[in-house]
Amino acid sequence: MTHPEFSRPHRLDQIGAGESEVRIAADDAERAALSRRFGLKTIEKLEAVYHLRRDPQGVMARGHLSARLTQACVVTGDSLLAKVEQDFAIRFLPEPTAGGGEDEVELTEDECDTVFYAGGTIDLGEAAAETMALELDPYPRGPRAAEVLRAAGVKSEDEATPVNALAGLKDLLAKK
Repeated sequence: MTHPEFSRPHRLDQIGAGESEVRIAADDAERAALSRRFGLKTIEKLEAVYHLRRDPQGVMARGHLSARLTQACVVTGDSLLAKVEQDFAIRFLPEPTAGGGEDEVELTEDECDTVFYAGGTIDLGEAAAETMALELDPYPRGPRAAEVLRAAGVKSEDEATPVNALAGLKDLLAKK
């Protein structure tokens, strides 16, 4: 198993009865490795503040993630600056045991993301990296994207018309 680029293991025995605060930040090498992993041009900043507390099922983590990064426009490749400021809620649960499918965890609709862990630590860095990645626009487009697509002959959704073979289908169905 490979280790995550931004690993911040936090021992479970360091989480007391109350709430504890943990701050993490990715260094230059970690940000460069995460940029490669997520297909980003650069990550200039990646930080998270966690408020951790134990509960009967595992560990509840609430906090805030801050990131500044540069994505590439999917059409032109132009650099697009992006900023992520995201509050999060993550529940860390022990890995389910093989064959022990009797212990089910019920999550209500207002519940949070779930991350499973094995052993006596949770990885706050990997959880932050995944939270950042989920907040990114998967198909970022820059200001020149529409012009470049139009020049290449790609129609916008507004300009697209039904395929001729299907154009009369609505009328045929209305007659029946």
